[in-house]
Amino acid sequence: MPEILALLQNIAPLLAPTAVRQLSQVLFGMLVISGRLTMLGLSRWTAKGGSYRTIQRLYHSCLPWKALHWSFFR
Repeated sequence: MPEILALLQNIAPLLAPTAVRQLSQVLFGMLVISGRLTMLGLSRWTAKGGSYRTIQRLYHSCLPWKALHWSFFR
């Protein structure tokens, strides 16, 4: 599992440190969750720092998705 989260290092220069931290919490929750994938379920499966409000903030933030996809898959 840490190997997958290490892939975030490629896109870290494109994001603010807060967004990287929030994204890592959400990705970790998505990898370990079982059953339905909801924001409440994600907040229950994430570690400290992955509250429901944190997940809401990430989903409502404006991220440079084109640059993130390009950097991640390059």
